[in-house]
Amino acid sequence: MQALALALCALQLCPAVRGGRGGQPFLAERPQSRRLSKIDGFSWENCGNGTDPFVIKSLSITPDPIHIPGDLKVSMAVSSEVDIVTSEGGVYREKKIVDMWIKVPCVDEIGSCTYDNLCGILDNIIPPGTPCPEPLLSYGIPCHCPFKQGSYSLPTSEFYLPVIQLPSWLTNGEYHVQVVLSNGAKQLACVKVALSLHSA
Repeated sequence: MQALALALCALQLCPAVRGGRGGQPFLAERPQSRRLSKIDGFSWENCGNGTDPFVIKSLSITPDPIHIPGDLKVSMAVSSEVDIVTSEGGVYREKKIVDMWIKVPCVDEIGSCTYDNLCGILDNIIPPGTPCPEPLLSYGIPCHCPFKQGSYSLPTSEFYLPVIQLPSWLTNGEYHVQVVLSNGAKQLACVKVALSLHSA
């Protein structure tokens, strides 16, 4: 789940997940799937120095562009050489305006922001003591810190993104996002993502 949270932060959906309407997470599994468009522009890469203990092995998000509201398919595989007991996250986001890439500021925890306690964010999404939601439960993916070292894999799973309120400057467009996961001064992971977003 830490890996899924990292991916959601890359999409800048972390605050929305924990702040869904009525206090409920807005990302929900949709068991009845419909066919989604083929991915075109989404891309990602690990951007660490080669010594980061946490790396993403594979990541797929469709459709492209991502539609809000709409269906979202996610698959990923990650590997960690250390136990993750606590972690912080930093997100740097740029939006393409004409032919220039402009840094998106941090406003209300959306944009280029620092998150001091990702484990606490997960606890807000899924209260401690409650079972991990599907499909995490079925695939043995933990949803609370600490995360034991090892490999985790989420096969293609479909979720639904309902209508959420986003700032007007953070809706339609092309984005570059860099996410850094750390524990104090120790960098755990660095991931770069390019994606497009369309909000109705």
